[in-house]
Formats: sequence, C-alpha cells, structure tokens
Amino acid sequence: MAAKQPRFESLDEMAAATASALSEAASHEAFALFSDKKFRRLAKFESISQVEQDRIFNELVVAWHLLIRLTLEAPDLRADADLKPFLSVLSSEIAPAYVSALAKLGVPDKNCREWEALLEMRYDEYVRDRHKARTAAIELESAEKEITLDDLNRLQLFVPVSTVAIGCHHHICRGETEGRDELFQAILRPLARFYVDARLRFEGVNPTSPLSKMRISLRRLLGG
Repeated sequence: MAAKQPRFESLDEMAAATASALSEAASHEAFALFSDKKFRRLAKFESISQVEQDRIFNELVVAWHLLIRLTLEAPDLRADADLKPFLSVLSSEIAPAYVSALAKLGVPDKNCREWEALLEMRYDEYVRDRHKARTAAIELESAEKEITLDDLNRLQLFVPVSTVAIGCHHHICRGETEGRDELFQAILRPLARFYVDARLRFEGVNPTSPLSKMRISLRRLLGG
C-alpha cells in the first residue's frame, strides 16, 4: 500500500514542511564536508582551536542554507508559473526552518537569535556579491575567447553556487585566501552537486533540458 501523503491546510504550511526537509538535507551536507578528512587537512584543523573549527562548521551550514535560497530566487529558474508563489514563500522559510530545528534541540534563545542574525547578514552579503561573481566569471571567460549567448546562459546558471562557494571560502579563511585554491575546490564540488540536484527538483526533472545535460557533465568533471 502506498504511503499516505501529508495534507496541508495552506501554502505557508506546505512551504514550512518543505523548508524543514531542505534544511535537514543542507545540514547533513554541511556536516559531511566538515567531517571529510581532506577538507579538515586543507582547512588546517590540526593547528586551529575548537572554537575556530566550530566557526568553520557554522559557515558551512550557512553556505548550504543560503545556496537553497539563492537557487529559489534565481531569475533564470525555469519553474512553472503556478509554482512561483510557493517557491517564493519557501525561500523565506529556509532560515526559520533551521532556527526552529535548533530550538527543538534545546539551543538557547540567545543562540537562536544569533543564528537568525548570521543567516540574514550572510544572505544580504551574498545577494550583493552575486553580481560581482557573474561579472568576474564573464571577464575570466572573455579573456580566453569571445563570449556567446550560450556562455552567458551557462555562467548565469552557476551564479548562485559560485557566489556561495566564494563567500564561504573567504569566511573560512578569514579573508586570507591566497594559496588556498585546493580548499576552494573542496568546498565548491559538494556545493555544486547539491545545487544542480536541488535546482532540477525545483524546475522539474527534464532529461533533455540544458540543466540535466549540465548535471551529467558536472558529475563527470567532479568525479561522481
């Protein structure tokens, strides 16, 4: 017998439930990278304090949650028009879903408020920086060849993940990013996988779409 599907009384209720599931997935991915031996080596865990390690974990959690928000808000997101109102509400529920989960775990109100502030501060920062990320990507690509419309569409497609990866890397390194390109790649790869899979779910899986084809190319490039 098929499992009984949950019934929701309103759009807000459905968005809150979906946001909770997405937040749980984001937290899981952040913890997986935080626990990865190579990432720990590149982040120099052997020479930093537990407080600093906790700060890095927080930045990873923030990165995954805000990647969901920026994906949902991407101007080129190819979602059905009827779905757009739901996705808008869903985006606004991502941060509250994580803070609510912390509260249920017994995290003090003061710390929950600090998390709210951190998520909002990084969101504002990454929204500003996504324009810089797009410009930088175009300049880099145009230095090697003449930019085509397909190139612009591809670069626009990856603005959310490149913005978050650059920002997360910057904060983990406390701005000292020179010579730490390998750490950036270690952050970018899992974020990119998560981004493409999440975006395909938001847009609806179409195996012939440019994004689906790009997912195949991306997985080959990133090794899985």
